[in-house]
Amino acid sequence: MSVNGSAMSPVSPLIEAPRGLAGVVVTDTGIGDVRGREGFYHYRQYSAVELAGTRSFEDVWHLLVLGDLPDAERGAAFAARTASLRRLPDEVRAVLPAIAAAGSASGPLAGMRTALSLLGAAKGFSPVYDIDSARRREDTLVAVAAVPTLLAALYRLGCGLEPVEPREDLSYAANYLYMVTGSEPDAERARAIEQYLISTIDHGFNASTFTGRVIASTGADVAACLVGAVGALSGPLHGGAPSRALDTLDAIGSPDRIDDWIRERVLAGERIMGFGHAVYRTEDPRSRMLREIAQRFGGPRVDFAVQVERQVEALLAELKPGRELHTNVEFYAGVVMELCGLPREMFTPTFAAARVVGWSANILEQAEDPKIIRPVARYVGPPAPVAVPSAF
Repeated sequence: MSVNGSAMSPVSPLIEAPRGLAGVVVTDTGIGDVRGREGFYHYRQYSAVELAGTRSFEDVWHLLVLGDLPDAERGAAFAARTASLRRLPDEVRAVLPAIAAAGSASGPLAGMRTALSLLGAAKGFSPVYDIDSARRREDTLVAVAAVPTLLAALYRLGCGLEPVEPREDLSYAANYLYMVTGSEPDAERARAIEQYLISTIDHGFNASTFTGRVIASTGADVAACLVGAVGALSGPLHGGAPSRALDTLDAIGSPDRIDDWIRERVLAGERIMGFGHAVYRTEDPRSRMLREIAQRFGGPRVDFAVQVERQVEALLAELKPGRELHTNVEFYAGVVMELCGLPREMFTPTFAAARVVGWSANILEQAEDPKIIRPVARYVGPPAPVAVPSAF
């Protein structure tokens, strides 16, 4: 068969997929997996929750991007190397005030999209299609190391405060808290945030990760891939729930209001933020870990959150029988971040400061595959072709 004398390859048959591509396997990965029915997820061959309990953020970053867990000597070298990349180029620093002012209503995460793009240009990032794996990996290290600096600076500028320069003697998590708050955090709070960051580095083919991989499949540079991932994360159905879950605690206010408040909203068909997950059919293991971290701090806020969790789960079981609706990562994430001194407008940006490592690992993996991701859509509009009516 030919068209205009040239060979025409056969067209593959269309394959119907469920809405949202739910349950559709689109590629192979060696980065990690989420086993929703078991309530378990892992980074490479290790339990993600166990890693959060026993390792540093830098060690897990090394695992995802370089492929293995380092020993103490290699881990220290990697931490020192990435810490040296935290400072921003002068070209980027100069425009951050304007970016912060322009995005004052939308916050640091929106500003980071612009700043990340500029960072890639200032650092000379090349399309991943044109460079080797070592250069791609180096570009991801530069970008990841800069993300906390960008987020903290944009937040402080938006509040009318001077940005705080990064310190190389602090860990990734401690330095992030230091740059946001202006004060060096105590060890307990730095470790709590570090455990949260580790637990959210990667989580399967979520919307932002898949977006980053689609862009990587085009051969675009690392900054472009990350900007797209950040855009997907900014949607409230993906990464925007930690502050909303905390808003739920505030709206309920006191234990005697829990039942009435929840019943009213469930019966009205509203979603209870912080409960339910697209993958897990058991308790979210990240929620369990973060509850334990919150309980280490203790206090009335934590006690109330635990009480709300128990009563809401009981009410959801009554009002939505047959549905497994438990707290997800956002519910206790908000509690922990608040306890550690992070403002609510920085909850989702903090999530991004962790997930950027997972995005990077996925971008590097996708860049090894020369096939562009190019699905099709089923046309359901008016029949074609129809003659175009004259404008005269």
